Amino acid sequence: MTSQGTALRADAQRNRERLIATAAEAFASGQAVSLDAIARRAGVGSGTLYRHFPTREDLVEEVYRDQVRTLRDDALVLLAEERPVRALHAWMLRFAEWAGERRGICEALVAMSATGRFGTGPVCDEVQAVLGMILEAGTVAGELRADVDPVDVGGILAGVLSVAGAPEQSAQLDRMLGVVVDGLRAR
Repeated sequence: MTSQGTALRADAQRNRERLIATAAEAFASGQAVSLDAIARRAGVGSGTLYRHFPTREDLVEEVYRDQVRTLRDDALVLLAEERPVRALHAWMLRFAEWAGERRGICEALVAMSATGRFGTGPVCDEVQAVLGMILEAGTVAGELRADVDPVDVGGILAGVLSVAGAPEQSAQLDRMLGVVVDGLRAR
């Protein structure tokens, strides 16, 4: 089955699964890998890869589709334990850690932000939903602005990660997210 719910022939499904598994390995390595290289490693032609995944972002999102759902659980725990403004900052740090362990997702998020595509697809949809949930809790508590769109916050987060997303930049990341969260506070 594809993400759109259409059934694939058995050989096409095997190719798709092989592409996803190969891409997951490649992205976990932390090294930039071309889509053509992923196709070769999976033992399929580039045309097969592009038929299943027209863009790099499509492939990255499929690889991380199930993994991103744990971020919602993290947000719920943080909201139960912290004030919304603190939960937002802590969740953004957790997201950065999660994304840092999956370097391919950072590259895709930055590319999606640059093209205006951020906010579509399973990974972005889930990130957007989590941000929306935290922002709403913050608005209800009077801590966060009511005029902020989760898509915009996700784009800002992707931008921050493009500048300070490496593990050795954690102090800079924390400072930058502090500035972002401060800008989101209700006045």
